[in-house]
Amino acid sequence: MKKHKQLILFIILLINSGVALAQLPTGQYTSTNKKAIKYIEEARIAYEVKKDDVAEKSFKKALEEDPNFVEATLGLANLYQVNNKPEESIVYFKKALTINPKFFANTYYFLALAQLATGKYEDAKTSLETFVKIERINPNTKESALKHLANATFGAQAIKNPKPFNPINAGPGINSEFGEYFPAITGDGKQFLFTRELPRDGMPGYFNEDFYVSNNVNNVWQTATPISIINSYGNEGAPSLSADGNIMFFASCSDEGGDYGAPDRKGYGSCDIFFSQKINGKWSKPRNAGPTINTSHFESQPSFSSDGKTLYFIRGILHRGAAKEQDIYMSTISDEGKFTAPVKLNENINTPEREESVFIHPDNMTLYFSSGGHPGMGGLDIYMSKRQPNGDWGKAINLGYPINTFNDENSLLVNPGGKVAYFASNKPGGFGNLDIYQFELPEDLRPEKITYVKGKVYNAITKEPLESIFELVDLETGLNVAKNYTGANGEFFVTLTANKNYMVNVNKPGFSFYSDNFSLKGKETDFNKPYKLDIPLQPIDTGIVIELKNVFFDVNKWDLKPESKAELNKLISFLTLNPSLKIEISGHTDNTGDRKNNITLSGNRAKSVYDFLISEGKIGAGRLTFKGYADLKPKVPNNTPENKAQNRRTEFKVIAK
Repeated sequence: MKKHKQLILFIILLINSGVALAQLPTGQYTSTNKKAIKYIEEARIAYEVKKDDVAEKSFKKALEEDPNFVEATLGLANLYQVNNKPEESIVYFKKALTINPKFFANTYYFLALAQLATGKYEDAKTSLETFVKIERINPNTKESALKHLANATFGAQAIKNPKPFNPINAGPGINSEFGEYFPAITGDGKQFLFTRELPRDGMPGYFNEDFYVSNNVNNVWQTATPISIINSYGNEGAPSLSADGNIMFFASCSDEGGDYGAPDRKGYGSCDIFFSQKINGKWSKPRNAGPTINTSHFESQPSFSSDGKTLYFIRGILHRGAAKEQDIYMSTISDEGKFTAPVKLNENINTPEREESVFIHPDNMTLYFSSGGHPGMGGLDIYMSKRQPNGDWGKAINLGYPINTFNDENSLLVNPGGKVAYFASNKPGGFGNLDIYQFELPEDLRPEKITYVKGKVYNAITKEPLESIFELVDLETGLNVAKNYTGANGEFFVTLTANKNYMVNVNKPGFSFYSDNFSLKGKETDFNKPYKLDIPLQPIDTGIVIELKNVFFDVNKWDLKPESKAELNKLISFLTLNPSLKIEISGHTDNTGDRKNNITLSGNRAKSVYDFLISEGKIGAGRLTFKGYADLKPKVPNNTPENKAQNRRTEFKVIAK
């Protein structure tokens, strides 16, 4: 219906407007041929009743009678344009300009739109440059033309500097005769989830969207199987998996009287974001993400960050049943496990035009998304943005040609290793309809290098697995980079940016504080060889001793180094959760140097920890004591540099519980 309104308005402007036909008396045509005028009037009536084929024939008959009838030429050009026949429209727009280039100034604008729609960027640039120089054109149209001119300029340059691009079909394990799209992948790259469009039983021409999952065995995607507990009579789409594959966010439409919603998924708007958790290997019944995320409008296409703390998604405002003003939002998860009020990403990401298909890579530093508002090839292009040191998102970077074209491009997924990207396409040679393809991502468009840490938390005495809270902190920034909950099997999985130093902290009621550190700096990153980390937790008991492995001092000094504070803040949290505990903080050295001096040094180091815990105001002094032991309590013999390093440490001992 929209296209016919545009055509009617254009014809009214063209035929009846004294402004458009300023050189003629109002209401007259440029042609005096009565038959030609009769045919253009017939074309106008055909427009109004949406008989485009009749209108086309009538315009052509008018031109047969008078080949220089500019109104008929422009009417036919616009008919082709709004019916998505840009090549044909270009022919007639050019003919109109040949007949009379000054008749209707906007002809250059409409011609440029058709040229952009066929990838003729240099031609479109020329047309738009001519148009914006015309005096007294509509300011809004001029503003739109300048935006299109930026696209034409970008597109012309991008074609001259193409990116390497060799898409390969993901294979029969994933693709079928039906449509496959909206891919998702686990943090280890071994499980692939996507949406498949299937015919509805007994309803020819209607389709249902369901989730399918494929496992990677020896670098081959196996035959995908449906996720029955998630799939419903309604549509499920745009899945996103947590790094460990145990939480899935997805979009689903409620059944508020509609024919295609899931009957047990009541929502807040037209489409909402839901989630499901994998428990003992099985997905739970989906639950609505709640009114903080979902509104009376439209929420879709979620992407969950690998640190388990942030949900990115698309929100659109509904106008007459259609989603408009689509932007990318984000909501963080509070320490209480609740979503905070979503905020719109900055203007480097969002524009007045449409944004969609947001994807946060597991590096948690690189965002990929589609937009129609940044300079590009036309339509929706795919962009990436890097997180800046201050936490803001940087300038949008177009992925370039031929990854982007004059068509709409979206739904890009980049695998955790950062080298392979996936997208959906109906290009010839596939298995049918939309298929999922993969290609090697150019170096300059890749995310940060990452690896992943996996392991198990267990009872140090009984060896039984433990459910617990697992946290990782960047030692240089003090920022929490991951917070995960281990399942009943005690296992955890976390993706990490390479070339950093990390602190690991685990909390479990009834068990002692645990911390450790490890370094990925200067190490060759091999995504296929994760860092293994098994964590034994000691049940809290009087007399147990826990080493504070992330408390650091300079040589022969007792001032706490800044990177020690993250660990000590975790210790404060532990003592707060266990208010009856009393501890002794102890400092230890190796046997190098004078013992008397080492007693003083180790005692002062223990006191520095004591002072920090007191200074925060959460732990009473009566719960803490401190002492320096120098080399009197070595962990291992002081006979090698490595052993001496182990003996230089800070500990605490539970003296009452």
